[in-house]
Amino acid sequence: MTPERTAKLTQTLNRRQPDLTLITDQVHKPRNIAALIRTCDAVGIPRIHTVTPKEGYGFKGTTRGSDRWVKTQNHRSVSDAIAGAKAQGMKIYAAHFSDRAIDYREVDFTQPCALLMGAEKHGVSDEGAALADEHILIPMMGMVGSLNVSTAAGIILVEAQNQRLKAGLYEQSRLDPQEYKDTLFEWSFPDLADFCHKKGLEYPPMDDLLALMDAPAWYQAVRDGSAPKRQW
Repeated sequence: MTPERTAKLTQTLNRRQPDLTLITDQVHKPRNIAALIRTCDAVGIPRIHTVTPKEGYGFKGTTRGSDRWVKTQNHRSVSDAIAGAKAQGMKIYAAHFSDRAIDYREVDFTQPCALLMGAEKHGVSDEGAALADEHILIPMMGMVGSLNVSTAAGIILVEAQNQRLKAGLYEQSRLDPQEYKDTLFEWSFPDLADFCHKKGLEYPPMDDLLALMDAPAWYQAVRDGSAPKRQW
């Protein structure tokens, strides 16, 4: 791997925001999921949480490539997704029109938080709205009453990015060291990472230029069954 590519990967990973995430409440259109994940990558979100639509997904997988940079965790219910975020100390901000909704710019996005976005036609579910800590909205000055889910999420997440930039939250790595190490390997060797997951193997060590250290010895250890194991 070239030094330039190595620098790009490490700089991107250094800016990841582990205490900022997105929860999609039954968003089902592939193009919207893909657009949401690209936006999350752009603002430094390392993982998003999706809730399976009642009718199921009309496609396999999540984004067909975008999720190489942003991990996607699927949940069977919005309550499960929200509970997981709250267990990590995150506040839940639902993009939802209601009597208690506030302008999204009034929210402090520098604190641990999750943005909850609803399905294309119906918005955030009643359950999701009830479980959210706050309801937020984007003031609309024209004739159209709402925005596409990916457009709305982009507007809100750029505000979160701006607040975090001003607070200096992108200036140093904030990921757990093990997650940082694992993610850097997965970005550098996605196919080999998949192989290790399938075989229950620990990732082989890399050097400072993100090249495998003593690759022949590791492959031999895999063949003879002595390579370090790991439960994924």
